[in-house]
Amino acid sequence: MLAMKTLPQHLLARGEAEPARVAQRHKHRGIWREYTFGDVLANVRDFALGLYELGLRPGETVAVIGENEPEHFWTEYAAQAVGAKVVSLYPDLTADEAHYLVDDSEAVYLVAQDQEQVDKALAVMERAPALRAIVYWDDTGMWSYRQPALRKFIEVQALGRARHEREPALFGALVAAGAPDDIAVLSYTSGTTGKPKGVILTHRYLIDNAQRLAAGSRARPGLEYLSYIAPAWATEQLFGLSMGLLVPFVVNFPEGPEQVLDNIRELAVGAMVFAPRQWESLAATIQARMLDAGRWRRRIFDWGVEVGRQVHVARLDGKPVPAAAQMMLPLAEALVLRPLRDQLGLTRIEVAVCGGSTMAPDVFRLFHAIGVPLRNVYGSTEIGILTMHQGERYDLETVGHWLVAHPEAGLALEWKVSDSDELLVRGGSFFGGYWRREDKTAERISDGWYLTGDAVSVTESGELVFLERVDDLRRLRSGERFPPQFIETRLRFSPFIKDIMILGDERRDYIAALINIDFSVVSRWAEDRNIGFSTFADLSQKEDVAQLIRAEIERVNQFLPEHSRVRRFANFPKELDPDEGELTRTRKLRREFLEERYAALVDGLYDGRSEVHLEIPVTYQDGRKGTLAATVRLHDAGGAGQPPQRG
Repeated sequence: MLAMKTLPQHLLARGEAEPARVAQRHKHRGIWREYTFGDVLANVRDFALGLYELGLRPGETVAVIGENEPEHFWTEYAAQAVGAKVVSLYPDLTADEAHYLVDDSEAVYLVAQDQEQVDKALAVMERAPALRAIVYWDDTGMWSYRQPALRKFIEVQALGRARHEREPALFGALVAAGAPDDIAVLSYTSGTTGKPKGVILTHRYLIDNAQRLAAGSRARPGLEYLSYIAPAWATEQLFGLSMGLLVPFVVNFPEGPEQVLDNIRELAVGAMVFAPRQWESLAATIQARMLDAGRWRRRIFDWGVEVGRQVHVARLDGKPVPAAAQMMLPLAEALVLRPLRDQLGLTRIEVAVCGGSTMAPDVFRLFHAIGVPLRNVYGSTEIGILTMHQGERYDLETVGHWLVAHPEAGLALEWKVSDSDELLVRGGSFFGGYWRREDKTAERISDGWYLTGDAVSVTESGELVFLERVDDLRRLRSGERFPPQFIETRLRFSPFIKDIMILGDERRDYIAALINIDFSVVSRWAEDRNIGFSTFADLSQKEDVAQLIRAEIERVNQFLPEHSRVRRFANFPKELDPDEGELTRTRKLRREFLEERYAALVDGLYDGRSEVHLEIPVTYQDGRKGTLAATVRLHDAGGAGQPPQRG
């Protein structure tokens, strides 16, 4: 059982007890650099005392922006060691988005990765008078910067080492002064329906949730863990920063976002957490490669995966395994399954987790068929991780059984389902409210129960089934209800569909869809068929591509009730982009914004038009603004009957 202490207290104990144990590994300029717990402790101590020397005090806030690298983690532990709290920012935020979070969190120091992030930080500092200094750890290209507010990471560490030499007991005293109920992190919501809110996470919360996950996943010390999802997302605070320290894992930082898949193959990691879109992307990669394969290779692949499905998925479901499939499994492993896992870098995976939002069960079945024990977790930033696929048997249509809270976290976890099918939860470490948003906190609490906003059901075996956000459940004009996300997750299993937004409400007679094709996959598909195209907009509107997407919709429509089937669709003429406000930084759809921006397209899908001309404001990578003019074709979907005619 994990001791209920602060993370820096655990780090200090670990660093003193096991200084030679490997804690972190970072690939930098082609070379893997190892850091033991003694190294991490020394780096954290020096940076913590350096920040303290500069004036950081308990209760204040330090912001961090950059990719997953050791210095990012060291900064978080260092700030918490002083008694401060941390807010981590997504590295692809714009300067305006970063300014909002820095200002709202009342950050007094901003620690940035490199020149790109420093440029944003300097723009933020012009409008954030509370910001005292900007510290950066990668000085590439920074030789000409002379702003007095800038400080190098290693220079701040030098200040800390000097302070430690003068007062060798100071760091230990600062760490010892910490308490489990101190604020450790402000984790901001994605802001799908408004401005992001800072969720207050204490050390008690982090220890509680790390204990839940470690017990539920049977994570063991020494597993090689890939740190890829941003610490701005609470999930990485629990896995990389908390479990990485407490289990402990060996936390591996990839060379960069573009090298992640190569680094996974190189490491053959034992533990990995991806968001649904990332697992879906891996699944799409598998399927797309088979599109390029010859007929016989595809047949062998399909045979091997089918053998894996009959064995692994059947065992998972508690069903008898066909004797023929059991006999053929070693051959399928040798010819298809193990080589495929090797290509993905998943030959040694023990803890494979999907978290963040729903994902099609078909994706889970594909990974289990090839021998990857992918598990779902469910929870929220406010209440923590609540359920997880556990043990050797679980239903892939669910999000798993309930986890057990740490005995020192508070009351035991309890749950109930309201008359409107909303999940209510209480117990465990609970969140400390929304930072500076007491009114919003009160809206989410009723008689001690946290209102999750999620519509759920429970199976006979006690596993939780996520249906939809309560606010997102919709009714057609006929009064029939349908769950948009349920339909979207199943359509996203297609390798050709990257994003999809289901349309329909009380004003509409049927369901329509706006689809963002996966350009990398669809372009390769088009090239194989000698279909010429010039741009994303051109390819997305090809009749051949419309036929391709129609077939994918037909595949899903046949499993849906009549009223829940997609009747019409259109392909977006451009990639959906977080920088345009169309997606959150975790790639969730900003639905209200999209419906407003593409209102003409939505109206066209319901008034029988065959095409709509759009002019969409866009921002290019160099900051220039322009307009995308495109004619978008609207299509009837197959397998759903004809859409009702507008009266």
